[in-house]
Amino acid sequence: MRPSENSACPHSTESEIARSKAENLLGDFSALLQQLGVRGLLPDCDTTLAPPSGRIASLPALQIFLDTYFAQILLPLELPAIAEACGRVRRGETRELIALDRQLDGETRLVPFAAASRKVGALQLQRLRPLRDERTVQRYLLAVESGRAGGWHTLVYGLTLAIYSFPLRQGLLHYARETLSGLALAAVGPENSFDPQRQEILATILSRLPEAVERTIPACEAALQGKPKMANGEARMTKE
Repeated sequence: MRPSENSACPHSTESEIARSKAENLLGDFSALLQQLGVRGLLPDCDTTLAPPSGRIASLPALQIFLDTYFAQILLPLELPAIAEACGRVRRGETRELIALDRQLDGETRLVPFAAASRKVGALQLQRLRPLRDERTVQRYLLAVESGRAGGWHTLVYGLTLAIYSFPLRQGLLHYARETLSGLALAAVGPENSFDPQRQEILATILSRLPEAVERTIPACEAALQGKPKMANGEARMTKE
């Protein structure tokens, strides 16, 4: 599925357009994360790690915070959701995409991110509204506007990858890198963003991403075929 030629910039490739759309979405989400601060973002995160300002008070606390997000949110929930949404859109499976959206509504670990996620997802969908020939986009947009779907930013990101034929592996890596970097910045504040120790902590976590992505893709393919989806040893997001 590809956007109509009238909706694309004549001097840009689909890959360039997809990257631009994805970066807009992730930039919006990162900005909202920084506004929210760290306190309360992760349900299982010890709130003593964050001072009243909502910033991380120490490097060990930053390590715990990012590791927790990586293990409890990114790997088991966000990357599989993006990959499955991408697959559903490529197949034109709007009903399954909406079912996946509703499934995320019931995931308690995503509650702290819900408001920001839906706000950014809705904004990105509005940017895609001119793609009249993309039926899945229009149907999902209608479902969000009518309240039948939440418009999670991860699903809209996967949708964006699909309609612009952006490579899934590259898209997943880009999402993970940008989101982890945004969380780290929200945790320590821009004044500490270039601290060498903070950069080392982030780099160590980012180095684990290629393996995580390679595990996500076959699990998603199994889910699209109606088999139990496995992520970190748990069945996730099976086809309804």
